[in-house]
Amino acid sequence: MTDDQPAYPALLPAGLRDLLPPDAEIEAAAIEAMLGCFAGHGYQRVKPPLVEFEQSLLGGSGAAVAEQTFRMMDPESHRMLAIRADTTPQVARIATTRLATAPRPLRLSYAGQCLRLRGSQLAPDRQVAQAGIELIGSDSAEADAEIVLVGAEALAAAGLTQVSFDLTMPTMAALLLDSEPFKPERRQALAHALDRKDAAAVTALGGGIAETLTNLLLAAGEAGPALAALGVAKLPPEARALADRLAAVVAAIRARAPALRLTVDPLEFRGFRYHTGPCLTVYALGHQQELGRGGRYISGEREPATGLTLFPDAILGAAKPPRPRPRLYLPAGTDGAIAAGFRAQGYATIAALGEDVQPAEDEARRLLCTHVLTDGAPVPLV
Repeated sequence: MTDDQPAYPALLPAGLRDLLPPDAEIEAAAIEAMLGCFAGHGYQRVKPPLVEFEQSLLGGSGAAVAEQTFRMMDPESHRMLAIRADTTPQVARIATTRLATAPRPLRLSYAGQCLRLRGSQLAPDRQVAQAGIELIGSDSAEADAEIVLVGAEALAAAGLTQVSFDLTMPTMAALLLDSEPFKPERRQALAHALDRKDAAAVTALGGGIAETLTNLLLAAGEAGPALAALGVAKLPPEARALADRLAAVVAAIRARAPALRLTVDPLEFRGFRYHTGPCLTVYALGHQQELGRGGRYISGEREPATGLTLFPDAILGAAKPPRPRPRLYLPAGTDGAIAAGFRAQGYATIAALGEDVQPAEDEARRLLCTHVLTDGAPVPLV
């Protein structure tokens, strides 16, 4: 005897949920639309496994998601396995092993589910869908611009055009802090102030770089003014090179998509643990939840790479709901060729099984149909 509650089949662990009709179909269609966009730009699809050996999955850039990773013992090999919390490290592994001799730059795409130990306040789901691209083997500003431009096109294909790309340089804050001999405690407090966007604390703690840090912190916003602030800031050589690179990326994007909304946050670094250069976060106008995230990193030991991961759940939450597929009730005995013709027109056909149930309109409504086939034509149900 135990005090456990009686089993309830619909009860799921926190952060996990069933996706029901029509949402599951809508999500699948959106993912396929995005993958079609990726393929149109030459990104070839790969499908890594959901589970890998812990040592390989959490090596390299995968270490950044170690604290979010489920682990288990493999009964076959008696080695520890891990369930992916992010797909990018797996694609990097494929690029550096099985596709090591493929021509560069290598363009790969993917889609699949990931499992995380915990969600966040804005994104409580622990099982999340991902669809993304990785561009491996190029260190050019044009490569950074390409993932933004392809990402914007993929979002439009999924029904979302009012978006903003927030460009960041996660290593900029560390490069600036390295330029001053701060004691560890003060450096930690200053980094915390930068993370919280606390301009007063940054001014008080920043020492010789207080003015630069405060100006860059306050410059976050539209790309033009933010880049102008970076252009006149007193930066050490490595930080200056990073700022110049970001300006080149923005110029490359503007050359092809001048109307695309771009913002720049020069000192943002939260969540970009393995990234090494310009990065981006995607938002829908009027929504706080991230639609995607990506940027520059090192694939394998030293190969330059950049990529973007989009989150279909968040995208569909922000996009205008698509028009549902009309459902056409077919009386028993309807010719298969006729049914196929209506499916080609975009209908979902719901065939009567066995003898007709009369009246047909009532049966069609019971099966959630929008139309019923009458005298060879689809008649709307009112």
